Amino acid sequence: MAGDVLSQSEIDALLSALSTGEMSAEDMKKEEETKKVKVYDFKRALRFSKDQIRSLTRIHENFARLLTTYFSAQLRSYVQITVASVDQIPFEEFIRSIPNITLINVFDVPPLDGNILMEINPNIAYSMLDRLMGGAGTSHSNVDNLTEIEQKIMTNLFERSFDNLREAWANIADIDPILTELEVNPQFLQMISPNETVVVISFNSIIGETSGMINICIPHVVLEPIVPNLSVRYWMQSNTRENSPEQKARIEQNIRRSEVDVTAELGSTNISIEDFLFLQQGDVIQLDQNITNPLTIKVDNIPKFTAQPGKVKKKMAVQVIESLRGGDDDDE
Repeated sequence: MAGDVLSQSEIDALLSALSTGEMSAEDMKKEEETKKVKVYDFKRALRFSKDQIRSLTRIHENFARLLTTYFSAQLRSYVQITVASVDQIPFEEFIRSIPNITLINVFDVPPLDGNILMEINPNIAYSMLDRLMGGAGTSHSNVDNLTEIEQKIMTNLFERSFDNLREAWANIADIDPILTELEVNPQFLQMISPNETVVVISFNSIIGETSGMINICIPHVVLEPIVPNLSVRYWMQSNTRENSPEQKARIEQNIRRSEVDVTAELGSTNISIEDFLFLQQGDVIQLDQNITNPLTIKVDNIPKFTAQPGKVKKKMAVQVIESLRGGDDDDE
């Protein structure tokens, strides 16, 4: 829709034409009515709405933040990853847009069908590899010459990185990404039909002094079962959804098993350190609490009840009289 946005000079010229009478509002209205036909490219079928694309953008912005933290810890270097764009294009167009020789991780995402691709620009890939091997993070090798050891190192790095995708997707689907293949030539990928619509999320990536792109390619067939979950309505409902009876019962059970400190406070007093040091068995300490007044019961050091002292089967006990309410105590 970029062609529909007017520049400031075009806006000024349009206002000038209206003010001088060269163009009237009626002429503009008639011209607008004649532009009801829109060009549609059947080779670029739009399978996702703008609302769903925005949801995918939010999800992968969170994923980018998680990746930044993950790679920073693994590489011990400055890392910055941000979402550059989210587009829906034919799979063939995605293959043509990436380098002929690059690093491509193919993931299964059960329980969803199909695969997800993560394509890493060779500059970024070798900068990461150099950092993992103890170097400064420079890019100097060819991806197609990866040794078995280098492949294993890169596989472990990116396999663990997709744990972050599981976390980012948690609100829309419970996936379990599994790395199934490491490929360097995109022409060998025969996942889906060339005309199948895919969502491509492109990330601007900076590793130390090296920059490049990381692309995630998600075929429509993978997202199709969870497309309803990408709507704003679903996100709002998920934020306000009440717990099911099973969840409530589990929460209640966990609360019942929780342990808290309960104390019955007989009273308090102040004595000198000297008196405290010379206390002996049989000494009496006078408290500020009258024997006829109820005791205070504290739960985790917060006053919650009043009680009266007594005995149960020759053991000291207290009987709760009433609950204490008020202030911030109830909120805690």
